[in-house]
Amino acid sequence: MPPETAALPDPRAGLRIPAAWRAPLAALAVAMLALVLATISAWAAMAHQWWNIDTYNHLLLVPLITAWLVALKEEELARLAPQPFLPGLLGVAAGLALWRAGEGTGINLVAQVGAVGALQAAAVTILGLRASLVLALPIAFAAFLVPFGDEIIPPLQAITAEIAIALTHASGVPARIDGIYIDTPSGLFIVAEACSGVKFLIAMVTLGVLVCATRFNRWRTRAGFMAACVIVPILANGVRAWATIYVAQYVGAEKATGFDHIVYGWVFFAIVIAVLLGAAWRFVEREPEEYGWSLAEIARWGWVVRLEALTFAPRGAALAIIALASVAALSLLL
Repeated sequence: MPPETAALPDPRAGLRIPAAWRAPLAALAVAMLALVLATISAWAAMAHQWWNIDTYNHLLLVPLITAWLVALKEEELARLAPQPFLPGLLGVAAGLALWRAGEGTGINLVAQVGAVGALQAAAVTILGLRASLVLALPIAFAAFLVPFGDEIIPPLQAITAEIAIALTHASGVPARIDGIYIDTPSGLFIVAEACSGVKFLIAMVTLGVLVCATRFNRWRTRAGFMAACVIVPILANGVRAWATIYVAQYVGAEKATGFDHIVYGWVFFAIVIAVLLGAAWRFVEREPEEYGWSLAEIARWGWVVRLEALTFAPRGAALAIIALASVAALSLLL
């Protein structure tokens, strides 16, 4: 090609937002800011848990995963013109009502579900029905921003203790169990909350949902993998607890516990994930960007066309959401 006809690619080309998306995205940003400010108490509590409680540290990755899932649909989204969806305001109102109920009753989990749900509904409202169907996975995946799992710690402690005592007896070490307390010749072991395996379990469930949605087509495969993501962490945590007790018979309880924290935190968890993903690799059925419904599929659904008639302007959608957020915030003062 002659030099005078050659053209260098525009480095900004990949950063350009289609004209049809600029007003809706600006409206969405403003609406989401209003919702976060209105429900700031729930978001502050969630941020504290994400950052300061290691059980929920993995949730810091959820916004990045959500952004990646959106980016995978960039080409399809570029062919769409967002049409704000009026019925989506009902979802925003429901989310804010749930948040208000959680705040009023002092149940943080309810308030946090409502706060996140209001943001999800705002995305549906402003981006519209068709775009939201294309982005159904990332919108739904944002639900993992809510820290959950504390409720299952006691049963996980009990299960871990039962697995550990069974393996301890099988390995020839004399031991007695009383609830979550295991008494052995080297000392008394307690399956504490931190040893329940809840961190491992909820992280695996989050990963399992992502893998199932992006890599598998068949529901049977998805069900099998999700079952493994629940059962394997529980069994693995029981094995880890037994290994700590067994090693303690030779090196002492203090050294065994310290070794356990290092191995379980950095090595054991990674090995179990690698084994689980490796076993599932042969069942992979599609590439990540193929997840969800395509525009061609959505276009065949007549009900989508009918419901899309219930539309209004992005600015009006943002103002309506700001009004709902203001009412919800003011209700705390009444």
